[in-house]
This record gives sequence, structure tokens and C-alpha cells, in this order.
Amino acid sequence: MSFLHGRRVRTRNEIMEAHGLGRSTLEKWYRERASNGHPEPAGKVGAQLAWDADAWDRWYAAREAPAVPSGLATRDDLAARHGLSRHRLKQLWADRAANGHPEPAHRAGKALYWDEAEWAAWYAALAERPPAEDPDDLVTLAEAARILGLAPTSVTVYAKRPPAGWPEPARTEPLAGGRVRRLYRRRDVRSYAARRAR
Repeated sequence: MSFLHGRRVRTRNEIMEAHGLGRSTLEKWYRERASNGHPEPAGKVGAQLAWDADAWDRWYAAREAPAVPSGLATRDDLAARHGLSRHRLKQLWADRAANGHPEPAHRAGKALYWDEAEWAAWYAALAERPPAEDPDDLVTLAEAARILGLAPTSVTVYAKRPPAGWPEPARTEPLAGGRVRRLYRRRDVRSYAARRAR
């Protein structure tokens, strides 16, 4: 990595080494910069043109990002929008032969994308079936509410003001904005429900 006026820059040779790209490809992209948005050089290092490293990497990442049709969601998108852990989503996918999990609507390399409307309809129908879940599954507060037969909003206070006997989270996951997702073992929630019913 080179520096120019205190900024991290890369020469074409350094870009080739960092990204495994060929010189002819880089030269072509630079020639076509008016149509492809390739960054302008930040200056020269010795006799070689150099580009701001962060700006070039951002441009390259955007260029290489797969074009995803609208209405599709990744596993992370589904986890965030439906209050599920990635672990639970991976379990559902692994058990797709038994539970009818939808097939991906789009693949880009190793990334899988599902039609969100189709997935949400499937998951809603799955939630109405009698549970045949593993007692060691990790569940969110919303799923814990379903197990307890309560409205999801009624258990949101349990995280900060737990009732007597409420289990400790088995795992916590940081979310954007400093929030935390707490995951509980299904068996612990069921044990709490059984004690509560006495």
C-alpha cells in the first residue's frame, strides 16, 4: 500500500495484487471510466498512476455486487424482518425436505435469495402447524410469546424486567443501533410455561 498526501492509495500493480485482476482488465476499465464510473487517479507514485484505495475498493465492490431483483431477501434480511435467529433459519433450510421450505428464487455465487412474499406465507403456515421443534432450538422473544400463548408485545419487557423464573438468554446477538436480540432455549421457555401454569 502506498501513501500520497497522507491518503492510502494503490498503484495498478498493487490493485492487481490485492484483487487478483489482470492488467488488461484494469486498463480497459480505466479507459471506459466515463461510462463505468471508475475513479479518477489521486495522483502518481513515482511514474505510476495511483487511486485512492478506499474509493477504488468501494467502486470495485459495487461493480462486483450481484444484481438482485426486487422482492428478494437474503437469510439475514429474513432474520431481521421476521425476528428469527440465523441459526433457526439455517435449521429450517436444512430441514426443507420435511417442512417444505421454499427453494431460493435467485442465486448469486454462494448467496441465496428467497422471494420474500412466498417465504413469509410459507413461514406463517408453518407457525400454525403443531410444533415439532427441537427443545434445544434458540427462540426469540416473539417466538417465546407464541409458545406462552401471549401477544409478542407482552413479553418485550421480560428482557429488562423478567418475571420470577424467567430463563436467562442462551445467547445474545448485537443489532444495529445498540439493540440486542436475546435468544432463549425452547425447553427453558416451555419449563417456564409449565411452572407458570401451576
